[in-house]
Amino acid sequence: MISVYQHVMAEQKSFDYWAYFLAETERADAPLYTQIVKGISGDAGLKELAARVQNGQPAANILLASVHYLLLRGAEHPLRRFYPNLNGGERIEGEDPFPLFKTFVEAHRSELLPLIETGVTNTNEVARCSALHPGFRAVAKESGEPLHLIEVGPSAGLNLLWDKYRVHYRRDDAVISVGPDDAALALDCELRGDKTPPAGPSPKIASRVGLERNPVDLSNPEQRTWLKALVWPDHLARFARLERAIEIFRADPAEIWAGDALALLPDAIARVPENQPVCVYHTYVVYQFSEAMREALDNILIVASLRRPIWRLSCEGSLTIIGEAPMRLRRYADGRKESRVLAACQSHGAWLEWRD
Repeated sequence: MISVYQHVMAEQKSFDYWAYFLAETERADAPLYTQIVKGISGDAGLKELAARVQNGQPAANILLASVHYLLLRGAEHPLRRFYPNLNGGERIEGEDPFPLFKTFVEAHRSELLPLIETGVTNTNEVARCSALHPGFRAVAKESGEPLHLIEVGPSAGLNLLWDKYRVHYRRDDAVISVGPDDAALALDCELRGDKTPPAGPSPKIASRVGLERNPVDLSNPEQRTWLKALVWPDHLARFARLERAIEIFRADPAEIWAGDALALLPDAIARVPENQPVCVYHTYVVYQFSEAMREALDNILIVASLRRPIWRLSCEGSLTIIGEAPMRLRRYADGRKESRVLAACQSHGAWLEWRD
């Protein structure tokens, strides 16, 4: 996958990647990484090491995740006590973790190199299902049921199981809940604005499949640990959600096809009976595509719509609006496309503003 950072740097030669990433850590309330990234940004050796990532992979995320991975695997070093997810939830203030981060990298360079050179940032934020719940209800209202779902870029596939999670939408003292009463994972989402998203029973699902170039094999403990390592250490609630969602998926896994999603998509659509509705969806994936890839995805769906209607649900970020995204519903039919915005949603599912 082409990285969003790669596009920015190609278009803006003066773009300071590390300054951009530092602003991201501050916005995301991640003080540990804020301090570490400040140190890295002034260290030519560490920046050179981080630059050894695969083409298109974001250097900062991969370097930080590689260190985090070794710590999660049990590496003993004084740096551990700065990681809230490893020290019982404490944020240590008044001390700079960067000197210890640098000595850790120096001591574990031989172990870090293969992680940096091969790692990919296929995160899987399950809280985005707080947007998918009402999104699929809007699709089903138009298309009918049961739905056949195709996710582009599902990573580990946790969001393929969106209807197995319960969501509590909260506005002031009012709560609207959807999903199974006995769900093993419950998500909380703040409602913004004055409109209420569609609730009620979840639509019936006839099939679901993910199309992923680098699928995470959750039966592999090393791949599970890497998925966790991509979560920032200050975000303890994300760790708890991820671990619970992994347990749910391993108990009842969804189907994932490995390969280029654009190459696999026509076959995935073709296997769905033409008299039943199909919905292609993606969250924070396509915004990292090149312009040519985005056009190819659109064209595949336009061509497929000559035989049957296709619905497409998306939550995608942008370079100009950080931390939130529009949720769009597109309908392709007879080679034409209609599009509307259903909602705005926070990138990690913390809030939703229904607009449809």
